[in-house]
Amino acid sequence: QVQLVESGGGSVQAGGSLRLSCSASEYTIRTYCMAWFRHIPGQGNVRVARIATDGITSYLDSVKGRFTISKDNAKNTLYLQMNNLQPEDTAMYFCAYYVKECSGALGSRGEGTQVTVSS
Repeated sequence: QVQLVESGGGSVQAGGSLRLSCSASEYTIRTYCMAWFRHIPGQGNVRVARIATDGITSYLDSVKGRFTISKDNAKNTLYLQMNNLQPEDTAMYFCAYYVKECSGALGSRGEGTQVTVSS
């Protein structure tokens, strides 16, 4: 079973930066389309960014130009660099993979890491 473990969350002031990491079971990162989601209570899960197996990326409009998703296949790790963080970015962030391509059903997901941005 694929395991995903996130790290790197924390509390920052508006304008600050954080880099999230997602450590995955071997071959997961290179085999599947990977994504970062965020969960806000009462609002559900929103996909923030995704990266396909060929490296093509896609972002939620509100984070374009501020967040960067990347991966290191050799280290089996997915990253999310978050710059110029804003209070509305406060959420639980988790990584997951798509069972097929970059849409539809998700496979495993991690437990998440909390990001809190104060104004």
